[in-house]
Amino acid sequence: MERLRLWLALIRWDKPVGSLLLLWPSLSALWMASDGRPGWWLVLVFIAGTFLMRSAGCAINDVADQDFDRAVRRTAQRPVTSGKVSTREALLVGAVLALIAFGLVLTTNALTIQMSVAALLIAIAYPYTKRWLALPQAYLGVAFSFGIPMAFAAARGEVPLLAWVLLLGNLFWVLAYDTEYAMVDREDDLKVGIKTSAITFGRADVAAVMASYAAFIAIWAAVGWALHLGWPYALGVAAAVAQAVHHYTLIRDRNPTQCLRAFRLNHYLGLALFVGVVAAYALR
Repeated sequence: MERLRLWLALIRWDKPVGSLLLLWPSLSALWMASDGRPGWWLVLVFIAGTFLMRSAGCAINDVADQDFDRAVRRTAQRPVTSGKVSTREALLVGAVLALIAFGLVLTTNALTIQMSVAALLIAIAYPYTKRWLALPQAYLGVAFSFGIPMAFAAARGEVPLLAWVLLLGNLFWVLAYDTEYAMVDREDDLKVGIKTSAITFGRADVAAVMASYAAFIAIWAAVGWALHLGWPYALGVAAAVAQAVHHYTLIRDRNPTQCLRAFRLNHYLGLALFVGVVAAYALR
């Protein structure tokens, strides 16, 4: 029972926000790709696959970052960092979860299977980008947005330009919320010498976050207009804008507690857009 508790802590089972941040844009894309009729099996595959792959990613990330995590107060007691779960055990847990997710992908089509392999390789590389890339959050944006083209591949058997436009927009959202997250640990990250967008942006961090929110919402609003999603989606966009403004009030003083709160609230912004997409197709 103790091992199970440690494994659940390893994959952040008690902190589903990361999975939801992945889920809402993937499901929104799935609805768009299928004209509002994705089919229950594809919905199940993407929901389960998202949670499984995010969990696997947490295990891999903790192995890669364990030396850094020991120097950060917020992460020092994670299972791998504290030594309660070995590196080998964490990698085994991550591999099992990834294999289960891959089994689900095998029920889709060849293009989706190929893209899932690419998504896995991109995700595995992410922890190491913090060693050399000035904006690792931008790379994370690609990793966290790859469910979008995969949704189009699964629903249509092709990945049109629309999917990549949505991915670009979503990348800006990831940059916004993960910069908020990085603002929490900025002082510790400076000491250990890793690179984050919060460090790179410096005193322009708040402005960069808000500009990223604006770019994300503008691109996704333009896609909704192009798809003629109408007033239900417009309401979802308006709700997203209101939430982004609220985030400014949380992060403007750079208080770590408030920045972490802003990060955790982000999934509601993605949820607002997803509800707008579902409502728009349902009312057609």
